[in-house]
Parts: sequence; structure tokens; C-alpha cells
Amino acid sequence: MRSLCTDVCYDSLIKKNEELCGDRVQIVRGEKSTLLVLADGLGSGVKANILATLTSKIISTMIGEGASVEDTVDTIAHTLPVDKERDIAYSTFMILRIGSDGSAYLVEYDNPPCICIRNGEPLQITYSEKNIAGKPVRESRFQALPGDYFMLVSDGVTQAGMGETLSFGWGWENVVNFAGDCCRSGVSAPRLIRKILSVGSDLYEGNPGDDTTVSAIHVLPKQCVAFLSGPPKNAADDKRVVSEYMSQKGLHIVSGGTSAEIVARELGKKLEVNMDDGDENIPPTGKIEGVDLVTEGVLTLKVVLELFDEYIRRPAAQSTIDALDRNNGASMLARILIERCTDLYLFIGRTVNAAHQNSDFPAELRLKFRLLDDIAARMTSLGRNVIKQYY
Repeated sequence: MRSLCTDVCYDSLIKKNEELCGDRVQIVRGEKSTLLVLADGLGSGVKANILATLTSKIISTMIGEGASVEDTVDTIAHTLPVDKERDIAYSTFMILRIGSDGSAYLVEYDNPPCICIRNGEPLQITYSEKNIAGKPVRESRFQALPGDYFMLVSDGVTQAGMGETLSFGWGWENVVNFAGDCCRSGVSAPRLIRKILSVGSDLYEGNPGDDTTVSAIHVLPKQCVAFLSGPPKNAADDKRVVSEYMSQKGLHIVSGGTSAEIVARELGKKLEVNMDDGDENIPPTGKIEGVDLVTEGVLTLKVVLELFDEYIRRPAAQSTIDALDRNNGASMLARILIERCTDLYLFIGRTVNAAHQNSDFPAELRLKFRLLDDIAARMTSLGRNVIKQYY
């Protein structure tokens, strides 16, 4: 099991009158590390997009396979052309790799410096500088800690509003201070990105003068979630299962009416229905003292899976964030798993609800097991630890 989990994503504003973004981000998740690469192609549009894509792909592939930064930069230097008039590279780049043990490796070439926030305050990084294939490259190795935020941004962010709403643009230090204010609340990486891009869009008055990209890695503070769904196959195991479930540290979630009744009974607590939930299309949540969230079963889990898929497609989109913020059981459950959970302990009962086997039910609702397995797979794809126990 990995010791540290990371939340990593990105989003961009495309320069006005262009269809393609000249910035390109590559994210590579592995068992031992998370790799983030941001490349900024010279200019904008199709040409910049192609060059940034080539740069980010070469870097992510070579670094991901263990190549040195020297070999990687040398390959880029001999692959991409240089603008003859200005004698500058057609693409700049940044590389950030965070290991599961917290070891961090950062490389910067001609981009705004990495923004690092720890406990709401900027973290000063010590660099070494070297010349690789005629290019000045900054390199740093340091230790990341739970709760740290790291942002790689293109110059479209720091220059936002230049010559329009602000004479010299937003500026790196102002972006750092804004990010620090946001991070003090423990904001998720996608929400942080959306906040920064929203300000950038305002400074550009809705018409970005340059491609504007924010990518972020949040080293998640450890948060265990115990998630029980389904009655045990043997009713005699109810007491033992509930005891093991409640003894797990962290947040506690119950999914399914019968499961909720069992937990309430074994805890000697009252099960109440919460009629304040604001979505009539999703069954209301419940309340059990000592349990953080109680939801209905398969109908809610189906929507949770849809929210996961929307998040994976565009995590920092405002529509995705709005969907997670809705006042219903599916959004509440998805928000906990996506934004807070690092270690998910699934307690899965083997008893199958006969109603879910009804041929009139949609195929995806017949087996809760499939939905739980799919949610577990999504969590794993996001770099979270998942342990399943069947009863």
C-alpha cells in the first residue's frame, strides 16, 4: 500500500480566437510516483499545440522510464527546432515527480517557477542550476509532506490582464499569495485550479490574451473511510461485521436500507430519514448517530459512479464541481470519496437483494457488487488505496 496519495489534475483557458491550446499537460500515475509535466509551446494555436504535445510526451515517456533529465533535455533539444529570429526554444517545460514516500523532483526550463504552498504559506525551494544541451535548467530535490500543494502554471497565468486590466499582469507573487489564501481551507486541487482560472479569466475580461494553464498536485492528508454496503450472507455475523466496521478509524458510510437497519440495531441507535435533501431524483439520506453518511443503495451508487466518470473526464470544470456540491446522497458520497478519502475500506455483504434481480430492473442495477467494484476501480485509478472485505 502506498504511503502517500496525491490528487493531480489540470485545466486551461484557450487564447481568444484559437481552437487548440498551446499548453500541454501529461499526467502519469504509477505505483511508486506521480509524474506531472507541463509544456508551453511558443505562440498559440495548432503549431504551439503540436510542439507542446511533442515536448510533454517525450518528457513523460523518458522520465517515466527512468531516463535522466540530461538525456531527456538533450533529446528534446535535438528533436524540436529553435526560433531562428528570437533564438529561443519552441517549447518550454516543467517536470514534477512526487514519490509515494514523499520524495519530490522538480525541473524547470523557462517557465514561471513552481508554486509550492505548505500550511497556507509559500514554501521556498532551493534549486541547482545547470546547462544541458545549451539550455539553462533549474533542478531541485526535496521532501513533500501531507497537505502540500504544488502548482505548475504557464505564463498565461502570471501575465493575465497585462496591458488591459493590469499594466504588468497578475504577477507570480500575487498568484502565489492568492493560492496560499485558497489552500488554507484545505481546498481540493480541482477547486483550487478553478479559482485561479476564474480570476485569470476576469483579468482577461473573458478573452484570454494567451493560453492559460494551471496544473496542481495536492499531497492528500491521510483520511480513511469505512464503507459498508449489503447485509452479511450469514445473519449471525451482523454483530461481528458492524463491530469490525465501526472499529475502523476515519469516516463511516453506510449504503443501503437493510444495511443501515443492521448498523442502527447493532449500535442501539435510531435510524432516521433526512427529508431535507434537495434532489427529488435521488432517494434521501438517513441519520445514525456515530455514522457520518447513510445513503440508499443501488440507485444512489449508480449516480455516484456517473459523478466519478464526470470527474475523471474534467475534474476542474465548473460543471463537475457543481455536480459534487449538490445536496443529495450521491453527491455527498462522491464528494467524500473523491476529495477526502485516501484509504477506502469496503465492507461488502454477500446477501443479494432479491428485488435487484428482477428482470424489470435495468441491468446495471441488478447487482450492487458490480457498482461497488466499479467505484473501487475508479478510486484505484485516482491513486487511492482500496481494501475490500466480503462477509
